[in-house]
Amino acid sequence: MRRLTIELKVKEEFLEMLNFLLDKTESIELIELIKIDFEQGVKMGIAALNMKEGYTIEDLDFPEYMDMLAVLKKEGNRYIVFSKVTYLKKFTNLAKKFNLDIIWDTPSLFTKDKTVISVIGNEENLKKILEVIKNLGEIKSISFSKAAFNEQTILSCLTEKQKEILIAAKKNGYYKYPRKINSQQLSEKVGLSKPTVVQHLRKAEIRLISNILTGY
Repeated sequence: MRRLTIELKVKEEFLEMLNFLLDKTESIELIELIKIDFEQGVKMGIAALNMKEGYTIEDLDFPEYMDMLAVLKKEGNRYIVFSKVTYLKKFTNLAKKFNLDIIWDTPSLFTKDKTVISVIGNEENLKKILEVIKNLGEIKSISFSKAAFNEQTILSCLTEKQKEILIAAKKNGYYKYPRKINSQQLSEKVGLSKPTVVQHLRKAEIRLISNILTGY
């Protein structure tokens, strides 16, 4: 697994969607991508809005395709927000092309003049995402580095159901020695059959171990 970081100048047609932000902010930084559903065209995440001098977040007029669900923290002109974005219909087909087996990572940055996108994946999927990103604009630079995972990015390699069951297993003592709960009891707690729970746990464990031990 490697990290691909791309700097590009985005086409004006895509920048138009963010002009209401870019006109009043110095930059927008993606901190954590919480959910992305390419079929439904929905993305939810935590971002930092670094406002230009003289502007506050109250000056932003959010369009119907973007909801600012909460302001989590304010530090001077920097606002940490939880937001939800729905892709415009005219970009739906392009958005679906991003539905690859990759992990969206940081740094991811948006300004009026440049965009930085970072993803983690194997060589095959990084080549695919690079071809898709070329549709967004002119690529200025490309860099590769070894993927280094923190707690959040490790879990982001799992599906939502794998993550949900793995966390439930940990919280209920499934991984303690001796175990405080067995797979049958865990399945009853999460409301799924025992074979389904065991399958999700095994797949989650394999993904985590494979990512952590990449290169060994």
